[in-house]
Amino acid sequence: MSYMDKSITEIHELLKSKKVTSDELVKEALEKTHEIQDKCNAFVTILDDAKGSEVTDNLLSGIPYGVKDNYSTKGILSTGSSNTLKDYVPFFDATVVEKLNAAGAVKVNKTALDEFGMGGTGTTCHTGAVRNPWDLKRMCAGSSAGSSAAVAAGVYPYALGSDTGDSIRKPAAYCGIVGYKPTYGMISRYGLFPYASSLDHCGVLTRSVLDAAIVTDVIKGKDKNDMTTWDSSKINLEKACTGKVKGKKLCYIKEITDKNRYKNASKELLEHLDNFQKTLDKARELGMIVDEVSVDEKLLRAEPSVYNIISYAEATSNLSNLTGIIFGPRGDGDNYIEMMKDHRTKGFSPLIKRRFVIGSYVLQKENQERYFKNAQRVRRLLVDRWKEIFKDYDAVILPVSQGPAKLLDAPKEELDENTTILEEHLQIGNFGGFPSITIPNGFINNLPVGVNITGNCYDDENVINIAYALESSMDYKNQIVKEVK
Repeated sequence: MSYMDKSITEIHELLKSKKVTSDELVKEALEKTHEIQDKCNAFVTILDDAKGSEVTDNLLSGIPYGVKDNYSTKGILSTGSSNTLKDYVPFFDATVVEKLNAAGAVKVNKTALDEFGMGGTGTTCHTGAVRNPWDLKRMCAGSSAGSSAAVAAGVYPYALGSDTGDSIRKPAAYCGIVGYKPTYGMISRYGLFPYASSLDHCGVLTRSVLDAAIVTDVIKGKDKNDMTTWDSSKINLEKACTGKVKGKKLCYIKEITDKNRYKNASKELLEHLDNFQKTLDKARELGMIVDEVSVDEKLLRAEPSVYNIISYAEATSNLSNLTGIIFGPRGDGDNYIEMMKDHRTKGFSPLIKRRFVIGSYVLQKENQERYFKNAQRVRRLLVDRWKEIFKDYDAVILPVSQGPAKLLDAPKEELDENTTILEEHLQIGNFGGFPSITIPNGFINNLPVGVNITGNCYDDENVINIAYALESSMDYKNQIVKEVK
């Protein structure tokens, strides 16, 4: 009998009633890990020596889970999916891993990601591209590709992810699961390899909104090692999942969702937008008010460039410590400068090196005003506009991406300029640190698509409950890929 395809609550009840043991769950998760690894290439490290743990009243006790490989795990290889750290074994656990250890959860693998979280495809991992379990010819998106593939394939009910632009929420959509990043600072980033510190969020990938709430309740909280964390002790996400949403106010952005604006739209895109409108009707049936609002197109079109400039600049600074001197494989050379140059030239992928070049350029004194500081100003304008929206609405609801997962070998398409806005709008949730959750929203050509709900900072309970209510009105909760082929 399979257990890993069940919800956290269901598995906990089976453990408490002794119908299954933690050791049996770990064995099943490891067997599925190896099966999925052969097909999807979702893991960097498989912990074959993992053992079950004591079952307590904590819902996560005894249950296996996965850790994205940009989280520090004591005594366990932690590479960030980069050759620069291919042999790095930390001496400490990230705070979220510590909290899960204390809860009795059992980590069974480290999942692959785009190198240091920089990428939206899941194809720049140093161990190779991650394949989507719904269709192995397609990508999972990134950077939390391995985590999303594993949860969708039923390896375990949840995995850790991180989100700097959409790295939890878009893979969740492509893999037909739930991806949640809470308000910035609700979960400690201590022990998360930094990409862009002002944008980085910790979060989870699950197969239901309730499971996302359960896991986040365990791993959230103020942390002395992360000064950006705040006291969320009065927030109880699990209890917030009541489904009572009558009178809640949602809005969607006209410039993103109006299919008449996409002159070269594919059939998939048009179907995706039609599907989204049906979801809005479901929200209305639940008693929610749903309105269309407008946002300046110039502001929306600037958003991807703003993200690139700020994230690349912060990444250049954050990852300057990867010299091959302090840790990581040593480079060759007659002096430390040559050794550092050799290490970074050979260790980083072309994508990362391009981002570092751009990041260094916009941070140069003569370029800061024109690029970096202007990007910060536009970021503020975008956040302020969303804050204005949240004065009147509980959340913004929008479709994720242009439709289902893209083919791994698909040629670059020429896109409508508006399509970029549709593809990249989730980044605004990182600009403002807003709580944001993606849930499954049906299928197109037998491939899953998603819808996203984003709310105001610290209003996580409201966002979670709206997502829970919408999920309950549809038939995509706890879905897994029955056969990976």
